[in-house]
Amino acid sequence: MRSADIDRMTAETDIRLSLELDGRGACDIDTGVGFLDHMLTLLARHGRFDLSVTAKGDNYVDDHHTVEDVGIALGQAFAEALGDKRGICRYGDCTLPMDEALILTAVDISGRDYLGFGLEIPAEKVGTFDTELVEEFWLGFVRNAGITMHIRQLAGKNSHHIIEGTFKSAARSLRQAVAIEKEFAGEIPSTKGLL
Repeated sequence: MRSADIDRMTAETDIRLSLELDGRGACDIDTGVGFLDHMLTLLARHGRFDLSVTAKGDNYVDDHHTVEDVGIALGQAFAEALGDKRGICRYGDCTLPMDEALILTAVDISGRDYLGFGLEIPAEKVGTFDTELVEEFWLGFVRNAGITMHIRQLAGKNSHHIIEGTFKSAARSLRQAVAIEKEFAGEIPSTKGLL
């Protein structure tokens, strides 16, 4: 069973996160940041990951610490659940339309963290959510998961559609990348012999 439980407590946040890679998309999310809850629900459903997250943060200051730390905890959970990465496809990509927005996401579970972030989100806020935090979430995620991820906005001017498309596209890319290739289930997908 490829799963992980992460408890992350800092002076700014207290996070409990559970992840099952081979799930059905079941989720129970309560971060105190409504828009993030919605995006994590999309990530779980479209990735078919079972995900439970509870977070308490210093939201009276702003949502930055909560959003970034949830990204960190989710990245740690992916790394732990993948173990030695034996048998995974390793790569995944998805070009996803979200109304007028078109988002491309490509993933390599390489053991090397890198985020190529190519979104131009026109609004500073969606509701009360600071849109600059989208990049902070994904940075926290890739750095702790050891994943290379490229996100590109090919079209779109609606901030909500751009962000929602990003989480859906990332979910589908991650689902492909973590999938087990039965024919190569005992192998590490690297000429180096480890990832």
